[in-house]
Amino acid sequence: MTAVSIVEVGPRDGLQNEPRIAPTSAKVDLIARLVAAGATRIEVASFVHPRLVPAMADAEDVMARVERNPAVRYIGLALNERGARRAIDAGVDEVNFAIPTTEAFAMANQNTTREHLLSELELIGAATADAGIALSVTIAVAFGCPFTGRVDPENVGAMAAAVQQRAEIDELAIADTIGCGVPSQVRQLFALKEVRAARRLRAHFHETRHTAIANAFAALDTGVEALDSSVGGLGGCPFAPGAAGNVATEDLVWALESAGVTTGIDAEAATAAGRMICDVIGVGPRSGLAHAGVFPPLHPAAVPKQQVHPGC
Repeated sequence: MTAVSIVEVGPRDGLQNEPRIAPTSAKVDLIARLVAAGATRIEVASFVHPRLVPAMADAEDVMARVERNPAVRYIGLALNERGARRAIDAGVDEVNFAIPTTEAFAMANQNTTREHLLSELELIGAATADAGIALSVTIAVAFGCPFTGRVDPENVGAMAAAVQQRAEIDELAIADTIGCGVPSQVRQLFALKEVRAARRLRAHFHETRHTAIANAFAALDTGVEALDSSVGGLGGCPFAPGAAGNVATEDLVWALESAGVTTGIDAEAATAAGRMICDVIGVGPRSGLAHAGVFPPLHPAAVPKQQVHPGC
């Protein structure tokens, strides 16, 4: 793999679970900074009930105020048909529909069953087709569920097959929602024939147990074409106890580019964008680059002069 598409999820996943809610103006500024850093796919908001996720109450306002760039695809996350239709009406370029692998997480995250969500997916598929916009589906808690434990790969394969039977989708994502996966599992899931039947594959990793970058490289080894990440390493699911932030965009980009994989993202600009939004919400950035910088540094430190120590 010599190139990969980075899907920046900071404005949505990065901000949805923080105690301090970012104002709309800051979200719009963040999106502009991400575009300037080279992002071409940005998940800008989640179209969910504001009572459940107050940080996303301004989803339509964000879409209305963002300065659109024709080279950028602006994505809206939906958890049900109503959310998808809101996203379409708001003018997104792509709807990303999330459906969990386990029944327990479906009830916690979307207050319904997986079968009902699959039925809604059929309606969403028709709606996005009528609107002429892309539809992607993210299979959540594919590696492990906070309520039921490890997920059997056969269940992931069954869900991948069901999703593709119910709707024409442009991309299928496999998500390690709570950050419990390891590279061997990544290779196993993305090797499933039902998963590989998808037109395009994407992976979504969290840094809960610090395996996200290793998992990202494993995903690339299987032919995955897109990876989700969030500047500053922000993120976490309100309905997934213990889930930590997403893999930091700047860390992922630096690792990939250092290995010869092109991302199109400026790691230093992404770091600056992460610092900005972290300042707004009152938290420190969780990325390595925010603390240590890129390597080799653009302005290397001077070589220390030889010192003569007493007694030498």
